[in-house]
Amino acid sequence: MKLLSENKAFGGTHLRYSHTSTTTNCEMTFAIFLPPFASKEKPVPVLYWLSGLTCNDQNFMQKAGAMKLASELGMAIVAPDTSPRGEGVPDDAEGAYDFGLGAGFYVDATQAPWDEHYKMYSYITEELPPLIEGEFPVTKEKAISGHSMGGHGALIIGMRNPNKYVSVSAFSPIANPSDCPWGEKALGNYLGSDKASWKDYDASELMSSQTHYIPMLVEQGTKDEFLQVQLKPQSLVHAAQRSETQLTLNMQEGYDHSYFFIASFIKEHLEFQAGHMGLI
Repeated sequence: MKLLSENKAFGGTHLRYSHTSTTTNCEMTFAIFLPPFASKEKPVPVLYWLSGLTCNDQNFMQKAGAMKLASELGMAIVAPDTSPRGEGVPDDAEGAYDFGLGAGFYVDATQAPWDEHYKMYSYITEELPPLIEGEFPVTKEKAISGHSMGGHGALIIGMRNPNKYVSVSAFSPIANPSDCPWGEKALGNYLGSDKASWKDYDASELMSSQTHYIPMLVEQGTKDEFLQVQLKPQSLVHAAQRSETQLTLNMQEGYDHSYFFIASFIKEHLEFQAGHMGLI
């Protein structure tokens, strides 16, 4: 690992690292916030945060206002990048924001040329946690959260790995990517035209297929400009009803898709995660 930056924040430490990933076959970047007094003798649980389209490891750390409360709760936060990057990593042919660099969609691509680098699902679930647990004073207890594309990622990862995460939450998630323009473009290119292969990466499909017991909290603004066409939170509600899965969806009047929305309700989400970590 290569240390890129180090900053003190709210008594804790914010660090950025790059490392060579064997999963994505390129250099990856992540940020980690360690609360005060985290040590080998007193390791702390971790919240993994997955960001949305066009974002990297810094958006959440700098805009969400999460570090102060994480410091008080005794919780570490890890924010990975949203896609592989670097020389030789393919991008959208037209440089569009919703596919390619900055838009890994937290799937393992099966289609060329994306399958050489775009393995974000395995990177988040298999490679990054052992690295974090081996290098930093954290426990194996972890939760996962995210926004938009990252909310989609958090939900599918939490539901598919309930023994690895104590809880999952999401802001404005892409709830049914098999049935929205962002998801159709991404899943179609990364996974191919067979929509049956998309179901493992669609939160609504996963939720409707069986009862899930991992605690889930979803926050959605009613003035979100992507609400009806891209996000479709009601798909999650209907899926939860079909499978009798317990899901909390809060529709927040007047809020949009921005980090102003995330910052307004991040306290409730960190406390939700902390409760399932046994911190409160």
